[in-house]
Amino acid sequence: MSDRPVGQDGAGTPGPGRESDGFDAFVRDQRKVLVGYLCRRLPEEDAKDVAQEALVRLMRYRGLPDDQLRRLMYRIATNALLDRGRRMATSVDAQAQVSLSEQHDWLPSGEPSHEQRVDTQQQLARMRELILLLPDRCREVYLLNRMEGMSYTQIAERCGISVKAVEKHVSRALKGLREGMLPDEAALSQGGNR
Repeated sequence: MSDRPVGQDGAGTPGPGRESDGFDAFVRDQRKVLVGYLCRRLPEEDAKDVAQEALVRLMRYRGLPDDQLRRLMYRIATNALLDRGRRMATSVDAQAQVSLSEQHDWLPSGEPSHEQRVDTQQQLARMRELILLLPDRCREVYLLNRMEGMSYTQIAERCGISVKAVEKHVSRALKGLREGMLPDEAALSQGGNR
């Protein structure tokens, strides 16, 4: 299987309606199965978070056939699970170095509240929608940079564009995502000023 993003050379280009309808249907069909797979290793809420992260990463490959998407989905989910484990291990190591006596039981928990988790899930869903609305090349460049960690130079070489074009695509994506997330905040601030 190629790591080349879909649509770069016409190979693997989805048929009419496949890109939006087929991928979205695939995600709907596979989300519950993926969460179940991850629940064998994590609590359900954590499994849902890892599944969401994996499905966002999978968007980059949305034009692939379902059987390839399914294999890739599990590979990405496993990598996301490993990344999460590394982050947790680092966090646990840092917490183990801090000694709190019983006098400090009043300190707030480091765990997010239910409301915070729901808010985070809503923000992730909104961000996913906004990423899907980005123009194809802009979305591809943004995901290569933010999800795959590629440098602007690496992206330019991979996509056959200049570094300046990569900068413009990332800037355009960030501006679109920032503006897309603002209406909720703007509505709250306007509601408070009345």
